[in-house]
Amino acid sequence: MRRRKAKQHIILPDPKFGQVDVTKFVNNLMLDGKKSLAYDIFYDAIAIVDEKSGEEENGLDVWRKAVVNITPGVEVRSRRVGGATFQIPTPVRDSRKESLAIKWLITASRKRNEKTMSQKLAAEILAGAKEEGAAYKKKEDTHRMAEANKAFSHFRF
Repeated sequence: MRRRKAKQHIILPDPKFGQVDVTKFVNNLMLDGKKSLAYDIFYDAIAIVDEKSGEEENGLDVWRKAVVNITPGVEVRSRRVGGATFQIPTPVRDSRKESLAIKWLITASRKRNEKTMSQKLAAEILAGAKEEGAAYKKKEDTHRMAEANKAFSHFRF
């Protein structure tokens, strides 16, 4: 057990949009401490999304919609009960929901086949906003697994 709760880090808003959630996304996107490169990739991806989505919404709104669509509501956690391991469906904390959605979106975009990371990220954002793509599939699989193991929910701790 922890002695006390971990302190929440203060995250500054990003320079272009002034949004804290954009900075969280960029921090997860960043590799080897190259934050300015991560910002460039994200802003380029948003520009591509803006271009492809047309007049109805801007790129940042499409990105937000994609993150909301990918956000899971429940997840399964392993728990040993009497020598057997059960997958127990558990509701996800709000901070973890956002974190999982961001990580799934970035992981799915890294596995895509477009040429640059900006194009990969833009394509996955557009797919997520339309409720398709690998990241959305990951959310659906997680929910399906929780639904299948609903019988073990009474073991929840």
